[in-house]
Amino acid sequence: MSTTAKLSQNTAILLERARRFGITDESLLAGLVAGNTAVLQPAVGEWYSYDEFYAYADQHGEALEEAIRSGYRMKFNTPGGVQLWLQHRFGLEAGVDYEVPEHGRVNGLKLQVAEVELLRSTLAPNWVILEEAAGSGEAAGATESVRTIRLVIRSLYEKGE
Repeated sequence: MSTTAKLSQNTAILLERARRFGITDESLLAGLVAGNTAVLQPAVGEWYSYDEFYAYADQHGEALEEAIRSGYRMKFNTPGGVQLWLQHRFGLEAGVDYEVPEHGRVNGLKLQVAEVELLRSTLAPNWVILEEAAGSGEAAGATESVRTIRLVIRSLYEKGE
């Protein structure tokens, strides 16, 4: 039995950004084997450099091949990092698709059941995922497939804040 690959938040965000730009897992794996980041160029942006993407993962013991093939769990998430990951993984934006009422909280995040499970298995353990009760006015079909969740930094949650 294998364990889930552990990635830094930055590596996970870069991976999801590459996927969002249409770079396939097969291309990511081919680049990894060759040590060639040229395949990642479409995802390069002002704040996103892939020059050291494969080398960083290797130097820091990140099982990038396993992460690409089978999924991963992030080691630690910052509030801003969670928002970036949600943007690149699901195409969701703060203030549009969910609210950030204060630092360390995300409210009103609507995801498909499978996406909630992906989030649950990927988000670092320093966050808590709370599922909100379905509203009585929602259509029965919607409540079965879409969940509304809140994310809270574990330390705030444990303090009862």
